[in-house]
Amino acid sequence: MGKRSVVPFGPQHPVLPEPIHLDLVIEDEKIIEAIPSIGFVHRGLESLVTKRTYKEMTYVVERTCGICSFMHGMAYCEAVEEVMNVEVPDRGKYLRTIWAELSRMHSHLLWLGLLADGFGFESLFYQCWRLRESVLDVLELTTGGRCIFSVNKIGGVLKDLDEDMTKAILQTVDKVEKELEAIKKTFLFDYSVESRLKGVGVLTKQQAHDLGCAGPFARGSGIKMDMRMRGYDAYKDLDFEPIVSEDGDGYARCYVRTMEIFQSIDIIRQAIAKLPAGEFGVDVKGLPKGEAFVRVEQPRGEAVYYVKANGTQYLDRMRVRTPTFANLPGLVETLKGAQFADVPLLILAIDPCISCTER
Repeated sequence: MGKRSVVPFGPQHPVLPEPIHLDLVIEDEKIIEAIPSIGFVHRGLESLVTKRTYKEMTYVVERTCGICSFMHGMAYCEAVEEVMNVEVPDRGKYLRTIWAELSRMHSHLLWLGLLADGFGFESLFYQCWRLRESVLDVLELTTGGRCIFSVNKIGGVLKDLDEDMTKAILQTVDKVEKELEAIKKTFLFDYSVESRLKGVGVLTKQQAHDLGCAGPFARGSGIKMDMRMRGYDAYKDLDFEPIVSEDGDGYARCYVRTMEIFQSIDIIRQAIAKLPAGEFGVDVKGLPKGEAFVRVEQPRGEAVYYVKANGTQYLDRMRVRTPTFANLPGLVETLKGAQFADVPLLILAIDPCISCTER
């Protein structure tokens, strides 16, 4: 047995997009154990429900995460709507779905770029982020924001899409689809990429299930679980199936996220083709009383929102369970037995969002 050392990894590291800290117990170049330590960006967002009204909290929860902000706001609104028995108009549900899938596209493209940067493929990084810019441009056109959109409200959405906007969205997804085909060939069939991802950080289907993994991380291990299949918003009217891979390694997680961008494009096209006419939001009056539990599929996986209201304008409690929090045990498992040089890629494989996790 070689000499064992404890190497602190993070919270600042050239490859890490998030301030995650791990104490790595290593033997030569092999990881024996990984001990995560979080708490660098804790902001106490959940406790703000006692200081901000339940309507003002719609904008606070979007700040939970800058990348999946739209779906944080959407999940919170749907939880309060359930408490208040508010029925969102069909057009509002479809608009939420379109913006949610555009958010998924820009999140996955961001991740693909970071992954490319993680194994030193800088030109591929720039291609992914250049393509992501076109998605952000159309989000800015339709919502007014590039990352924080602030279009969700309790009762629907604040803005509508006109014909020119829907045309711009369709043109953008056509462009992304065409250019992503070339990028996909590099991610999935380039030898240098395969050599860094295939067989690295294997998590079996049983391990992923036992550790409660979520999102593409779980689907990369063969677990066919996607909260969109519950049929919230417009998903019940759209045709799609969860994308899974049975391999459970870094390559499988890359495959799932790459193909999910194409899936999002297809969902957006379906939603625009079926977009119903009518109102896109309703005015909500009164005060919520009761509790609700909502699950949505964010880009990183299942997010859970729980709210408890007491009949005043301030909630008693809001609880958020984010996908990164669910995926940390799986990350620790994939690091055991891995090479020290693969640690950044394995951390990136769960698409970590520490600001989400710490709230």
